Amino acid sequence: MVNTAPTIAEREAASIIQTYGRAPVTFVRGDGCRLYDEDGNDYLDCLSGIAVASVGHANAAVAAAVSRQMTRLVHVSNLYYTVPQVELAERLRALSGLDRVFFANCGATANETAIKLARRWGQKTRGPECYEIVSLLDSFHGRTLAALAATGQPKKQAVFQPLPSGFVQVPANDIDAMDGAVGPQTAAVMVETTQGEGGVLPLDVDYLQALRELCDERGVLLVLDDVQAGIGRTGSWFSWQDLGIEPDIATLAKALANGLPIGACLSTARAAVFDYGDHGTTFGGGPVVTTAALAVLDEIEHRDLLANCRQRSRQLTSRLMAVPGVTTVRGRGLMLGAVLDSPRAAEVNQAALSNGLLLNNVTADTVRFTPPLVITEDEAEEAASKFEASLG
Repeated sequence: MVNTAPTIAEREAASIIQTYGRAPVTFVRGDGCRLYDEDGNDYLDCLSGIAVASVGHANAAVAAAVSRQMTRLVHVSNLYYTVPQVELAERLRALSGLDRVFFANCGATANETAIKLARRWGQKTRGPECYEIVSLLDSFHGRTLAALAATGQPKKQAVFQPLPSGFVQVPANDIDAMDGAVGPQTAAVMVETTQGEGGVLPLDVDYLQALRELCDERGVLLVLDDVQAGIGRTGSWFSWQDLGIEPDIATLAKALANGLPIGACLSTARAAVFDYGDHGTTFGGGPVVTTAALAVLDEIEHRDLLANCRQRSRQLTSRLMAVPGVTTVRGRGLMLGAVLDSPRAAEVNQAALSNGLLLNNVTADTVRFTPPLVITEDEAEEAASKFEASLG
């Protein structure tokens, strides 16, 4: 008998707004760095849900913590105190050196918080005309309207005009261009230390340090978008900690709860100028997601995953550089981009999927590697071997 039931792809197309170009695979289970499809085939995951599942799929410690919390308290809103939220804020303060935390639901809403906070700071310190945010070309800060306006990718902005005003983009690694853009109307400069969606492009350390000096000289805030690069992804808790700079405001999301939706905006006491009612969220910082995040931080610390990140970064970088067809490998930690000798990243990504390896063609000539921080030496070698076969 012929099976006439619709496929999962057909069901998805009939029920979900079509905004994603999905790969032809349906995953049903995960374990560490492995994912399994509905036919039982296994895949080595070197994307980790775009730098999210850093402590591995179906992590037992995170699952146990979430399970316990689900039977105790799930939601009461931010009209009341909850213990996990305060404990997570205290942990993030201690790890980051920043003073205050606001919990959001994702990277875009964390960046919306940062934008609003910077504008409020500008109003309070320099007057109503101080509201502009200067960011970088090829940056990515999210898909809500203000975060999209801060994003330096005109192609993503084109169909949603008019976007909110008060945003200017300049080229990355050009301190003279930034110097010319920062003026009396500027409240903050907003950058990623490594531009993830822009092609895994690490900003020069000298540039970042000069940017910090410029912000200090002009009396504006420095906002660091650590949504993708934070929580151990670059080999330190936060990407700026190895770069000789400190932000006034920073944003987090992806890896913070290993797949549960959470974002966070951190700030110095000087920049934390919101008044009651200036900002809010129904779900942000709920007991379940903050419990998950606490378990993630414990896992990274107890398993010394920052050290493993640095070791596997050196291994993968060296191994990928030796692959024929790769011109360079750029990035920091386990946020790496293998740049190809021609614009065939999409083709290579498809071949890698067929070889049981999950990657991402982030630009036409660059394939992104963001494996879980728990990846082993053997798994890193397996990833490099499958990638090399995919280029063949």
